[in-house]
Amino acid sequence: MKKIIALASFVLVVSIVNAQDKPDAAEKENKKISLANRANDHFMIQMGYLGWSNIPDTINNNKKGISKSFNFYFMFDFPFKTNPNLSMAFGPGIASDHFIVKNTDLGIKNSTPSIYFTDRSDTNHFKKTKLATVYLEAPVEFRYSADPYTGKGLKLAIGVKVGAMINAHTRNATLQNSENKTINDYVSKENSTRFFNKTRLSGMVRAGMGHLSLFGSYQFTPLFKDGQGPDVRPFSIGITLSGL
Repeated sequence: MKKIIALASFVLVVSIVNAQDKPDAAEKENKKISLANRANDHFMIQMGYLGWSNIPDTINNNKKGISKSFNFYFMFDFPFKTNPNLSMAFGPGIASDHFIVKNTDLGIKNSTPSIYFTDRSDTNHFKKTKLATVYLEAPVEFRYSADPYTGKGLKLAIGVKVGAMINAHTRNATLQNSENKTINDYVSKENSTRFFNKTRLSGMVRAGMGHLSLFGSYQFTPLFKDGQGPDVRPFSIGITLSGL
């Protein structure tokens, strides 16, 4: 993920240099064009695959389902007056991660000094466990648009996201025995933010055409507090739908 972010950053810088390397006549023409109807990509909806770096060995990776991330942002976009291809954007949003494991007990409400991940494959266990975290986030993006007036063509963006956790919970479904036979088909939920870092900082990149783009993000800060959990860093890769 770090290599992807570095590569996207290099591509963005090269594109920006090429965009700035225009004849003086073209620059004067751009200044005369009104930005009133410029495509601003105010809304961004993201859906992607979620993973953890430095995942503990005690977590069963034979998952029942795909871990996912869902994000929604409302962005304010401010173009550069001297170059409308470039802009800065920021705004509020909601980001949620849904990490799925199999036959693993996640003790987010236990009174232990740190959170634990216990593989329960050889005893009674839940068929599927989901750890969901929800953040109020504020992304800041440096954007490049090949055709800023129509919103079509190549688009690149790089930036950071600052988030504040508002919820963390587990959802455990279908209790089974060691032979994976159902004992009780019910759902158990637990809520606690005790072991989690309440703030997070993530890097992000986007690249695409028009209103559809690919995105990648990597959390620089650990998911759990120092000494209270493993040093896992969530990352996600997916698609972004933007418009207005």
